Amino acid sequence: MILEHRTYTFKPGMVDRWRQKYEAEGLLIQKRHLNRYVGLYIAEIGHLHTIVLMWAYDSLADREARRRALYADPEWQKFISEVWALEAIQTQDVMIMNPAPSSPGV
Repeated sequence: MILEHRTYTFKPGMVDRWRQKYEAEGLLIQKRHLNRYVGLYIAEIGHLHTIVLMWAYDSLADREARRRALYADPEWQKFISEVWALEAIQTQDVMIMNPAPSSPGV
């Protein structure tokens, strides 16, 4: 198993607007393709205007195949173009992480 840890930093005041659109539209599309949703977390203390989105995959090959299918989905293309039009996201950082042997489910 691998974990994809995506950190997004938003312009002040844009997290809730993005989250509402994502939860109403984008998440449903991603769940159809990516399948193993770990969660969406919003910073309360520390680096504000930041969210972390996590997905689990069986392997890098599994991630690649699932994301390729997502990117080919016309609904996703429509959603993502609308999200970029919001001009809400300032930075994006993606990490692929391997679990330590002591991690649950390993």
